[in-house]
Amino acid sequence: MPSTSTRPEDENKRCVVLGATGRLGAVLRAFWQTKRVCWQSRTARNGFATVDILHDPRGLKDLCAEAHSILCLAGVTGSDPHALRHNTALALAAIDASQGARVVLTSSAAVYGAGGANLRETDICVPTSAYGQSKLEMEQAALATGAQVTCLRIGNVAGADAILGGWHPGMTLDARPDGATPRRSYIGPQTFARVLRHLVTADALPPILNIAAPGAVQMGALLDAAGLSWRPRTPDDRVIWDVTLNTEELARIVPIAPECGSASGIIADWRQAKAPS
Repeated sequence: MPSTSTRPEDENKRCVVLGATGRLGAVLRAFWQTKRVCWQSRTARNGFATVDILHDPRGLKDLCAEAHSILCLAGVTGSDPHALRHNTALALAAIDASQGARVVLTSSAAVYGAGGANLRETDICVPTSAYGQSKLEMEQAALATGAQVTCLRIGNVAGADAILGGWHPGMTLDARPDGATPRRSYIGPQTFARVLRHLVTADALPPILNIAAPGAVQMGALLDAAGLSWRPRTPDDRVIWDVTLNTEELARIVPIAPECGSASGIIADWRQAKAPS
């Protein structure tokens, strides 16, 4: 993917990554080989700057000084409404500390709710989960500030997802009588890291951007390509069969080869990322 390689001039653009200790942060730390990235943690860890995002605004502002961009990975999952409100608070704290730097926030395909095929950034969002609703509220509050903000609606990152990352013997998947399983937008971990590195060093971005490789894959096909066994189960009426993101806007900024979105391409990326260096 030469189109997503880091340009020499981008190496001098300082990026602060907030919430860098989670699963997505681990993906980026494995592949971003640059000294101009500062990784933030709420607790003391080797190689991380220690700042409490919500309770140390002065420290956070000092950390973000002279940054070209701030990537906020910090967030809350689950279904606790009180805890989920922190998603907006974390985003606004990053914006308050930005001092004119671009703020890139990690949202989710969950904002699209019941889903569908070819979901575009301009589509009306009606989340069906408390998590999706919290991410949509975060987007709305952040964009309302008028700051330089981009909300990334991220699909599934292979290995940091519930299927590959959460695989276990005896795993079952919802399946139709013809064997079809739910379709999702995916991106391999190395491709994800290269794409985000390109985005955080870009000089201009749209306010909302879908993040996934081109196309979509069935969950069953992904596990089959990985050689991981699974059993079909009878679905109920709550199953969301299709959540596939339109990536035309992303392709205008960071072209991604079509094979990166195939089941075999995603698995190859995932396996290479797991291989010992």
